[in-house]
Amino acid sequence: MNQLGSATSPYLRQHAENPVHWWQWGAEALADAQRRDVPILLSIGYSACHWCHVMAHESFEDPATAAVMNEYFVCIKVDREERPDIDAVYMNATVAMTGQGGWPMTCFLTPDAEPFYCGTYYPKTPAHGMPSFTQLLNAIAETWRDRRAEVFEVATGIVDALRKNNGGLPAGSLEISAALLDHAVSAVLRDEDREHGGFGRAPKFPPSALLEGLLRSYERTQNSRVLDAVDRTAAAMARGGIYDQLAGGFARYSVDAFWVVPHFEKMLYDNALLLRAYAHLARRTDSPLATRVAAETAGFLLTDLATDEGCFASALDADTEGVEGSTYVWTPAQLVETLGADDGRWATDLFAVTESGTFEHGNSVLQLPKDPTDPERFDRVTAAMRAVRATRPQPGHDDKVVTAWNGMAITALAEGGAGSGRADWIDAAAKCARYLLDSHVVDGRVRRASLGGVVGEAAGVLEDYAWLATGLLALHQATGQLDWLTEAQHILDRAMAHFAVPDEPGSWFDTADDAEVLVARPRDPIDGATPAGASSLAEALLTAAASSAPDKASAYGEAAAATLQKAAVILARASRSAGQWLTVAEAYLRGPLQVAIATSNGRTELLDTARRAAPGGTVVIAGAPDSVPLLADRPLVDGSASAYVCRGSVCDMPVSTSAELRSLLLR
Repeated sequence: MNQLGSATSPYLRQHAENPVHWWQWGAEALADAQRRDVPILLSIGYSACHWCHVMAHESFEDPATAAVMNEYFVCIKVDREERPDIDAVYMNATVAMTGQGGWPMTCFLTPDAEPFYCGTYYPKTPAHGMPSFTQLLNAIAETWRDRRAEVFEVATGIVDALRKNNGGLPAGSLEISAALLDHAVSAVLRDEDREHGGFGRAPKFPPSALLEGLLRSYERTQNSRVLDAVDRTAAAMARGGIYDQLAGGFARYSVDAFWVVPHFEKMLYDNALLLRAYAHLARRTDSPLATRVAAETAGFLLTDLATDEGCFASALDADTEGVEGSTYVWTPAQLVETLGADDGRWATDLFAVTESGTFEHGNSVLQLPKDPTDPERFDRVTAAMRAVRATRPQPGHDDKVVTAWNGMAITALAEGGAGSGRADWIDAAAKCARYLLDSHVVDGRVRRASLGGVVGEAAGVLEDYAWLATGLLALHQATGQLDWLTEAQHILDRAMAHFAVPDEPGSWFDTADDAEVLVARPRDPIDGATPAGASSLAEALLTAAASSAPDKASAYGEAAAATLQKAAVILARASRSAGQWLTVAEAYLRGPLQVAIATSNGRTELLDTARRAAPGGTVVIAGAPDSVPLLADRPLVDGSASAYVCRGSVCDMPVSTSAELRSLLLR
């Protein structure tokens, strides 16, 4: 019997009608494998994954294949986004066994959940040197029946290796210093594709957190090479096919080195992190392109990804009715049909739509190599194109609300809204934060996700605590309201109590000490498509230390410093995979910088100046004297609003003019 119909994951529900007797992960499924004395077939994916859909259509919907799966295995389906802890463990096993990973992930486990054979996608029929999925199933079943001792020997070796490699970062003597951060940035710049933007070769993923870290480096050093690299990458992505030129929002990655052809799924985490970076770039450079893209990306979050609860959905699928990208691509003939001959030819040239196509079957992905010279015509044309595109079949939504990713969105909207004067962004961030606090925090502990207002059972992992706290701290700064800080402190206190590695200050597990016990306890400090839990927590701790009263600030500050100290080796040796670490370390190196504006009139010119001029990572807050910890004992001066600027524990004299404040911030 298929048991996925009641799941709180849209991905699992996509498989609820499969003839496979799918279980959700849990004790009952493992017990059934023990009872039947059969191995577990663990399939891990996510709803926006193109090849997950392909394997589902080819194999999981096929009655003959399902019959083999049901006869020889207990079949468990996992949404990697809902259970990142399970995904991390078995992805490490897959990479260890095959040298690469990806989704769909296909793992065969003993009834004790120990992996003994792992892979990714398997085709319906043999292809490219790969066996068919059915051939693999029969071979695994035969091995389990006839050579079980070998199975357990392999499984024991894999589990031992997983646990051995889970020892955390090596001890070292490196310190967070300007020299270390300059070294890390230089290493990143050596990998820049100066012609096409971005870093490394195809496929190219948006370097979301890295862009924020590089911007903060530029603000410290004023090194034009760093800003040029950020500008090139930001412009190349914004003008390429990876960006939706009609409705905003970035796809997950580009399959080529030129940012032309995306893998079409749009993920909340990418767009939240990129909104943060583009809004910061717009603030720092007044770039019209960065300003436009930040606004459009925020608009994408607030429309296309909005949920009824006031938060943001996880993703839009890559496929539309089984065809990748069909919602988004165009031919010259379609443009002429939609717009008429003159506007159609104009749009064909503007959006780099060709007769041969830049994608598949003569279709082109829209690009915008240069800005239009006729903005009114551009607005008219794009409105007509959006209207026609809206009549096409649309990609599916994964409406699951993931705590960490919504925390990223709250952070970006609160920061971007404060910096650009968009109160509606701040209001949207606050609405989402209130839902998370009311629904995702249960008995003081964070849950991972909800669907349709119903919170799931999966416990929050470290990144969920970290990004929820960071978002709340961003709202504290954007609104001046004390309750956001108080809630953030509650979340951080629980994180410090349950995720710390005993006797290793600055080290963190990705799962709590009372979470479900897996064959290995996940602990990965490397930034990937999303920042590591540890680097995310470092930002929350550092910001909380700069925002809190002394009794709490010291504990948060010590934990942040120890966490960054542990991660110095990543900045030194794996700089491309340390974007969030660089982001936090740059703020740490400044003190961090704090700007407290005492005022009796709410928003002031001083506050506007601070939000525009302060480097990323600065804690900026305004309010009545003594209304929040950062404004304790900081009165008005001669009855006028005054700004108090501190770097760590060293403070300047208060100033009362924007010119004086700008001078202090740019010093």
